[in-house]
Amino acid sequence: MDANGGAYNAAAYQGNSAPSASASMTYLCAECGYHNNIKPREPIRCFECGYRILLKVRTKRMTQFEAR
Repeated sequence: MDANGGAYNAAAYQGNSAPSASASMTYLCAECGYHNNIKPREPIRCFECGYRILLKVRTKRMTQFEAR
């Protein structure tokens, strides 16, 4: 029930939720240097060699404090 006594409608709130789950991040394998695109809920493992230590690739985005 909501505050007005009506039933909770979950379908009305689904459109403004978290970002899509299909977004992937790029990680660099610490062993072979292969660039891996890993989606959420995928195991952290290099697709090329199977090594389990992956490094997050730096972005080129600048913040407002670095622009000065």
